[in-house]
Parts: sequence; C-alpha cells; structure tokens
Amino acid sequence: MGVTDCHVHINPLWEMRPAARALIAAHPASNDFEALLHNPRAFLELLDSAGLERAVLVNYVAPDIIGYTEKANEFVRDFVREDPDRLIAVGSVLPTRAHAGAEVRRLVTEYGIRGLKLHPPHQLFAPNGYLDGRLEGLREIYTTCEELGIPVIVHTGTSIFPGARNRYGQPLLLEDVAIDFPRLTIVLAHGGRPLWMEEAVFLTRRFPQVYLETSSVPPGKLLEYFPALEKIRDRVVYGSDWPGPGVPDLGEHLRAVRALPLSADTLEKILVENPLKVFPARGPL
Repeated sequence: MGVTDCHVHINPLWEMRPAARALIAAHPASNDFEALLHNPRAFLELLDSAGLERAVLVNYVAPDIIGYTEKANEFVRDFVREDPDRLIAVGSVLPTRAHAGAEVRRLVTEYGIRGLKLHPPHQLFAPNGYLDGRLEGLREIYTTCEELGIPVIVHTGTSIFPGARNRYGQPLLLEDVAIDFPRLTIVLAHGGRPLWMEEAVFLTRRFPQVYLETSSVPPGKLLEYFPALEKIRDRVVYGSDWPGPGVPDLGEHLRAVRALPLSADTLEKILVENPLKVFPARGPL
C-alpha cells in the first residue's frame, strides 16, 4: 500500500450556507473542485497524479454553522462506491439525534462508513459533554464506535467559519473520552493548531489509542508546531485538509512533507503504516 491522506474534504458544497460557501469559493481551484464532487473517477485520477494510494473523505453534519445535513452521509456513501478500497467514507451523527448510537451502527453496517467525524466548534458541543448527563447521545456515539472498532476523528484547534465556537476545539477536553473509552481510537484532527499543539502531543503520548493528525498545518510549520514529531511517530497520521486554505495542490503538499528533515522510518510510519492501523484496508466482502 502507498500513502493515505487521512483528511480530504469531498463534501456536498451545495448544502453549505452562503457565508461558509464564500470561504470555499475563494480557493483558487474551487470551480474544478466542485466538478470533482460529481465525478469520483476524476478524483481518483487526481490521487494518482498526487502520488496518493488512498484518501479519507471527511464528511460531517453541521446544519447550524456550515449547512451540512444528514444527506452528507448519503453523499459520501455514494461517492466511495467508485473504489471503496481507495476511498474511505467518514460520516457523522449529531449527539442530539434520537438513538444516536443506533444511527452510528446503521451508517457502519448499511452505508459502509469507516470512521465518524465530530466537529465540536461547528456542531456546538464539548467533546466530553456527556459527563454531566445532558448529552447522552454523545456517550452512545463513543460506546458504539468503540464496540464496532470505528475511529472517531475530532476537530481540534480553531475554525474561522462564521459562528464557530472555538472553545470546544481544545484537545484536553478529549482526555475524559480517552479515559472513559479506552478501546476507542481517537484521531486529533489538525493537532490542536494553532493554540493547543502541546496538549495534542501530550494526549498522543499518554494514550495509546490517540493519534495526532497533521492536516491544515503548513508543511513548513510542521516541525515548528510539533518538534517532538520523531518521538511520537508511532501515532501520527498524515492529512492535508485539501481543498482548504493553504492546500492548493495535493501532490505539492505531499512532496513538501516528504522533503522535511524527518527519517525515512518516520515518514513511512506517518504516511503509510499508521494510517493503515487507523483505517485498515478492507477485508474480503
């Protein structure tokens, strides 16, 4: 297997609220990008040209801030049918949804979802919000993902989208989750940047089921943000956040990471081996 990009946004843009959509429209490749949403074969060709074997397609439900509804789960289900070995579907369930745990199970068993995304700043809840008993649906989500062996990708760090509540993006809030659900794989998307990188590294070093993911961090800043990257290489996974701001080209981003002064062993773990642990290759049907 080759490189896996663990954080790519292939999302139904037509669901986005105008203010959120405006940020995406500013991307230099926005027109070409929207065409890809209707052409998974063209996206696979883009992966080929970038030197990527697999991509994790991160979709989530955030109707109030971004506009994405539960139709985003249907969108990614249909998109990955083109090549489910290379395209990994990530879906989402709001913790306020009735029977949230049962909905997670349905997405996994019926839709083929292979990871669940939580975006606390956009979904407007704390990732440990189950502690006071007010958000039992969140406990159901974690319990079901732990049972099914499905990783939970949690946005950590800030967001510039209108209405985002950034206090919910603090990585240390996930310490409770790692303690209460010790068999749950937790991916710290964006590594807490730009405010809480040390917290993300601390959680990664403390808990064997927690992985730090590098998306949206400019490659040139990666070792500045995470100087201990070589030391935690066993639990770091590569991600780009394409087509987010600062990631104009998938291949260019990957080449910039490969050019960093990291050992060959570290690059192999971050780019190839660790992503296969978090998002295993599909078994025979």
